[in-house]
Amino acid sequence: MDTEENPPRPLLLVDGANVVGSVPDGWWRDRRGAAERLRDRLAADGGPVDGPWPGPYEIVLVVEGRARGVASVPGVRVAEAAGSGDDLIAELARNAHGRPCLVITADRELRRRVEEAGARCAGPRALPRTTP
Repeated sequence: MDTEENPPRPLLLVDGANVVGSVPDGWWRDRRGAAERLRDRLAADGGPVDGPWPGPYEIVLVVEGRARGVASVPGVRVAEAAGSGDDLIAELARNAHGRPCLVITADRELRRRVEEAGARCAGPRALPRTTP
């Protein structure tokens, strides 16, 4: 239950395609595997290095296209976009209803959309680069 003493956890929305695509490590050969590695990294690290709110975060990794089929794990919910991952992220940010929301993406248009919904944004470098 969320109260003044126990406020809702901040929401962390991760643009999976954008974050995976920010590192030229061969991700294009196995998009689903790259999304799974990102999911596992998020589960191990718990969120951004220097986020605007103290954690823990509720983490949602948004995947699309050939990255679909990645299962959720404890600590990270995977949301599959039926179409555009950007559209799903913007919808999730709009539905945060005043809850602290941080979107990880470098996509300028998506940043504009989610900031209009009241979310904050950070680039892919805000996430730790450790591997589980």
